[in-house]
Amino acid sequence: MIQTLPVRRRTRNIALAIALLPATLVAQSRPADVADRIARVERGLMLPISIAGETVQRFTIEERLRKHRTPGVSVAVMHNGKIDWAKGYGVRRTGGTESVDSATLFQAASISKPVAAFAALRLVDQGRLTLDADINTVLTSWKVPDTSYTTSEKVTLRRLLSHSAGLTVHGFPGYASGAPVPTVVQILDGVRPPANTAPVRVNVLPGSLWRYSGGGFTVMQQALIDLTGKEFPALARELVLAPAGMKSSGYEQPLPEAKRGLAAIAHRGNGSVVAGEWHTYPEMAAAGLWTTPTDLLLFARAVQRSLGGESHALLSQKLARELLTVQKGQYGLGVALEGDGALKRFSHGGANEGYRCTFFAFADRGEGIAIMTNSDNGGAVANEIARAVADVYGWGVMQPTTKTAVSVDPERLKSIAGRYRVIAGNDTLPLVMHLQSESLAVEMPVLSATPMRLYAADANRFFTLEMSVEFAIERDAANAVTGIRLLNIGMPLTATRVP
Repeated sequence: MIQTLPVRRRTRNIALAIALLPATLVAQSRPADVADRIARVERGLMLPISIAGETVQRFTIEERLRKHRTPGVSVAVMHNGKIDWAKGYGVRRTGGTESVDSATLFQAASISKPVAAFAALRLVDQGRLTLDADINTVLTSWKVPDTSYTTSEKVTLRRLLSHSAGLTVHGFPGYASGAPVPTVVQILDGVRPPANTAPVRVNVLPGSLWRYSGGGFTVMQQALIDLTGKEFPALARELVLAPAGMKSSGYEQPLPEAKRGLAAIAHRGNGSVVAGEWHTYPEMAAAGLWTTPTDLLLFARAVQRSLGGESHALLSQKLARELLTVQKGQYGLGVALEGDGALKRFSHGGANEGYRCTFFAFADRGEGIAIMTNSDNGGAVANEIARAVADVYGWGVMQPTTKTAVSVDPERLKSIAGRYRVIAGNDTLPLVMHLQSESLAVEMPVLSATPMRLYAADANRFFTLEMSVEFAIERDAANAVTGIRLLNIGMPLTATRVP
């Protein structure tokens, strides 16, 4: 059951959160207007897909938390350059009584990257780093090993921040509570315990393509340590967290004992608590930030102010423009980019063990949102909340995609029902098609905590309202179903039928 704060406690927490904000970022909207916007968001969650000719379904936050088996979520919204509101929903731990509020800490996971990138760019502004020099000229305690790919092109800060340095290691699983934690150099060298990931190495030509690399940001972390002689948490606080007003945030790993009582507990998709309550991430620049949605929006506002060339901005306008310019793929310097003109946005998502979070903000106007959850399933509810906020505030983005559904012969649907398996790398993932009345439902835990109803685009292609993935049925010459191709999922996957 979703918990809510008693009125007195809720009022006290809101007052505390407001007191922690820089005065210039406290919203000036009328309380009645803010309350109306909050209420419309809370009951206006929408799925990414809608059916042509049908009314768009809307849900409450509590309904979707239950649907996605997500214990809690924290939301903050920026409007007209100020924090319009921040609020928590649900609980910090399944079955617990401590409610999530605006001061609850979450692991930012990969949203750690844009904040860390901003710290590096401030050093560039100070003339202590350059974007396009060989990063090995800065590294002293470890070097990027030379390979045949580094003969003509080098690993540079620009390429590290834009995931185009040709480096390996996509992401990190972290370290269970109480387990030995490696140094950054041990992580970069990999292979041997206590490191639990592969070595970070160049295996494609630097600058040739975009390939996400948490390993690259870990190289950057070590370069900043070597350059300044400071531990990364202290350096990040000095360069970004303190000047941006991010008073609740820190890169300390593990989380200091004094802050444990403020943290949301990490949960698996089935609702169970991650062993030890959360993992430790010594890969701080890539995944180690503990923060709140409000603090993430203070960071976003610092980027916006820098781009606008405002006085007292933390970054020069020139570098802010570089940060928000596509380098490779759709990625700038530490952030993903999308849209043009008034709709240009910078964003990042995050996925650590038991946490899912997201934020985006507009480049040229003071609007944005940050959402953090304490579940492996939290990404879906976070996106649904973001869609509701964009709708209420009239941002002109994230509107549901309309699709046309057709009727399919029940016997044809019956021929699709059954068990399948998907081979994805070293993983075997189950997929089950259920026949429910005159429709199909797909059960695939890696996609959703609960079965999703399917609608037919045609006799051999089906879609769900919950996400953009589509299911294309493959048949043999005798019209028997042999498999299902999963489309719009980021990589080609095929589910083969299990006898």
